[in-house]
Amino acid sequence: MEKRTIKLGILGLGTVGSGVAKILLETSKNINQKMKKKLELAKILDKDLTREREIEVPAEIMTDKPEEVLENPEIDIVIELIGGVNPAKDFMIRALKAKKHVVTANKEVMAKYGSDLLDLAEENGVDLYFEASVGGGIPIIRSLKESLTANKVEEIMGIVNGTTNYILTKMTQEGADFADALAEAQDLGYAEADPTADVDGYDAAYKLSILSAIAFGSRIDINDIYLEGISKVTQKDITYAKELNYVIKLLAIGKEVDGKIEARVHPTMIPNNHPLAAVNDSFNAVFVKGHAVGELMYYGRGAGSMPTGSAVVADVIDIARNIINDANGRIACSCYEEKELKSINEVVSKYYLRLQVIDRPGVLAAVSGILGNNGVSIESMIQKSKTENGVPLILVAHQVNEGNIQTALNEIDNLAEVKEISSLIRVEGEECY
Repeated sequence: MEKRTIKLGILGLGTVGSGVAKILLETSKNINQKMKKKLELAKILDKDLTREREIEVPAEIMTDKPEEVLENPEIDIVIELIGGVNPAKDFMIRALKAKKHVVTANKEVMAKYGSDLLDLAEENGVDLYFEASVGGGIPIIRSLKESLTANKVEEIMGIVNGTTNYILTKMTQEGADFADALAEAQDLGYAEADPTADVDGYDAAYKLSILSAIAFGSRIDINDIYLEGISKVTQKDITYAKELNYVIKLLAIGKEVDGKIEARVHPTMIPNNHPLAAVNDSFNAVFVKGHAVGELMYYGRGAGSMPTGSAVVADVIDIARNIINDANGRIACSCYEEKELKSINEVVSKYYLRLQVIDRPGVLAAVSGILGNNGVSIESMIQKSKTENGVPLILVAHQVNEGNIQTALNEIDNLAEVKEISSLIRVEGEECY
């Protein structure tokens, strides 16, 4: 007999879980009309049943026992919103083995174990959807998996962490230093008490691993992604970027060049007229370049209870439609090739370089000579007035192999006239705009 009601179980009632429950409880009539089938929120797991919550949830559907969701034969779709690796991963494995469909917003689990979990879902003929793991409410995963499948994706470049984007926006627009901007982000709830995952780039790397695997069809080990956070970006760099008509963003960059993949997260200067340059505060955006479609950009709220909840519920509805049409288990892991990942020294980019040098004749000639001997050509230069610490020398180099510029910097650092190599920031996006 045809199943009349599709029952759902939520694991975790934190920020995102509350958003999902709110959407399901408040818009159930509208959702059910679209589905022509009833979706019922049957159980919600929360480790503390006594705490105050932002939403009212019927007491009878609350539980603190995981088995009441994972081993409940009536529940069809398990929604994992606990976060972190364990017990979230173990719960997902248990659900998939019990032939329950799974929806998750867990970027860390999907980045580290996504391929294995997708294989497990395929083995059991069930669905595993994870749209909300990247970009909150932005439908970037669905677009890469469905709308852009006719394309060979050449590049993805995204602002995928709202905390760092908020900090850099404050530094750029209000002249704040890093520490003050971080403190404000923490006060507003954008950054955790321990902001390491955000400001050091780990969060963005998890998301890049997921996007790159889908875009380029090859598994990307999170440990192989080049990672550099924003804590060393200074107000001086922000100011000089403005003079050069750039803005600094923490970008997650994935490219496929000659069959090899680049995957890197680092502060990046992009031209003021690039679409990503106008993405400010806690917003996210992903810029995609396909061989047929050209350039696209996806923009929206990258986090938050309701935007992320929206993506989760959309996945739930998609799986429910698959259940109705007996079409589950169709979408397997996107990683069908094994492509080589470039080391950072193989990457070709433009570079912004800031040095602190002694005010002495011949300094510029010595620096430019070392750069030239290593194949590094100077595109533009700014030399500032003398300060107590010497003379700031700002250079922008034409596109060059990273290994070349690193070798040059090692030699420059040994010059007696150079007091400090203050900054090295990669420059991207000029080939498009």
